[in-house]
Amino acid sequence: MTLDPATSAKITGYRPRHAPPEWDLVADRVRMLVAAGAHRSPYEVERLLHATGRLASCGATAPACPTTRRSGCGTRPSTPSCRPAAPTWHPARRRPTGAWLRHMRATLAWLERGEQQPPPMKAPAEESAPYSPGQLAALRAWADQLTGQARADALALMGLACGCGLAPGEVTAARGSHLRRLPSGAVVVSVPGTGRLVVVRSAWEQHLAEAAQAAGEDFLFRPRRTTPSAKNLLNAWTARHRPTAGLPALSARRLRACWIVELLSARIDAGVVAAAAGLSPSALARYQHFVPALDEQTAIALLRGPAR
Repeated sequence: MTLDPATSAKITGYRPRHAPPEWDLVADRVRMLVAAGAHRSPYEVERLLHATGRLASCGATAPACPTTRRSGCGTRPSTPSCRPAAPTWHPARRRPTGAWLRHMRATLAWLERGEQQPPPMKAPAEESAPYSPGQLAALRAWADQLTGQARADALALMGLACGCGLAPGEVTAARGSHLRRLPSGAVVVSVPGTGRLVVVRSAWEQHLAEAAQAAGEDFLFRPRRTTPSAKNLLNAWTARHRPTAGLPALSARRLRACWIVELLSARIDAGVVAAAAGLSPSALARYQHFVPALDEQTAIALLRGPAR
């Protein structure tokens, strides 16, 4: 698959901000590896370049492997026969960097084997797992007891992600004018930047309808800003507003997962759920193990069908 010109330019022009002396030894190989796997990666190409470059630069300073007489980035990513000492990363960066490198390794190994289907691309489990029903109820109660703009922001985040299934970037871009009430009483949201129209879950429609009316043309989440999405807007807010009583932090991804799993648990057609979420039906597979199995009586009734 050919990379788009912008991504290709980022790869060919990449050089670390504080390039070590070893960079020139590994630069071409790093760019080649990232170019080979970037089009199948959910991560930004800059992150892949940074992580791969750090590891390759570290490897370039290690002694040559006695069995292969190679150092630095090997030519067979799926079966490295020796490994240099890992570079030192700040603890806050260690987990995401490890995920980027594992993804790169899996993709390159897949390319080497020449398989026809792409490898499964999964978000880290702790980021995509839905909250339990008890956690979700407690988080809403916590948000409800906040005051002022903090309460409005918390409920907007929960309503848009858990009540409409909006992705993080869509949450921050949603304005009051994107929501409207239908003659039936249902509330729908025109997802910003897409052609999707999502029906709000009944548990959130009254709150979001009132919030949208109050916001008008302004943003529903963090209204006093001028851009649809600032870098780390959600992360910065959730870092400052942490739930009490041992509850987990608010996460737009986990709230969206709650919405998806709730719909799948109601046995709504997967194609309908995927279209509302802006995903392919196959992308729902990673949520299926959170969906409770049907009890035997319900399963029999569904398989039997209605009497003719």
